[in-house]
Amino acid sequence: MIRVLTGLVSLLCLVLGALGLSACSPLALFDAIGPRDTGGRQAAQDLPFAEGPRGGLDVYVPVKTVEHAPVLVFFYGGSWQSRQRGDYAFVGQALAAQGFVTVVPDYRLYPEAPFPAFLEDGARAIAWVRDNIAAYGGDPRRIVLAGHSAGAYNALMLALDPRYLRGAGVDPRTIRAVAGLSGPYDFLPFDHETSVRVFGDAPDKAATQPVTFAGPNAPPAFLASGEADTVVRPRNTRSLAERLRRAHVPVQERIYPGLDHSDTLLALSITFRSKAPVLAEMAAFLKGQAAGRQQVTIRQR
Repeated sequence: MIRVLTGLVSLLCLVLGALGLSACSPLALFDAIGPRDTGGRQAAQDLPFAEGPRGGLDVYVPVKTVEHAPVLVFFYGGSWQSRQRGDYAFVGQALAAQGFVTVVPDYRLYPEAPFPAFLEDGARAIAWVRDNIAAYGGDPRRIVLAGHSAGAYNALMLALDPRYLRGAGVDPRTIRAVAGLSGPYDFLPFDHETSVRVFGDAPDKAATQPVTFAGPNAPPAFLASGEADTVVRPRNTRSLAERLRRAHVPVQERIYPGLDHSDTLLALSITFRSKAPVLAEMAAFLKGQAAGRQQVTIRQR
């Protein structure tokens, strides 16, 4: 059913474009016409965290007034080459309805920003969150990260490799937990056109891989994939989960039967939520870890 409905959305988008009425992506149209969670709302739009047209972010909050709520920074996918935060309002409202003050930032894309520029942008967004999120009811001591596809890669790299947060002036221990949906975490050697373009010039190829940094200082992780995903195969999720478990890091690993690459994202929406408990399980894990780690702890290597 997910594939049928997303196909219909794609067809409608093409028809509107042919009529000159719209120049949209299927995801943008889905976000525009689909139902939204009423428990969340957009509180701020296009707040700058960095210079340039892709240096803005949006903030979503629970409808019920909150104080010291957990904060979730969500990174969207698009192969590090496409998409924009405005297409993900359904995600922002869904996560806000779960009790998170939610931030959805943009980041620079290839070819303007090959690796690691988009990670540096993500770190700057997190620095903004730390410094400003209290004004929206969020607790800067309870920040968690999440993402889908390329955004899951961004979230896990920012959580696992401390260099990027430190470069933005953020203590890596600020991140209390991380969630990745259908993310690429272990994809050497580069054998796909996208990975060659985006990562091929990195002098240290191993340093582009989240699995390289899966050590005992990593925050707890929720890692999920669709069993039918042929874009980013579930072995990426399994590989990173195993590395983290070996380092004695709390991990919840979920491989959802029947779901493909886009399904794990669309399952966050009201329309497709019945297909798999992605939202409920991810939210429960992240809230539990944020609540359980009120005091910063330092793991010794």
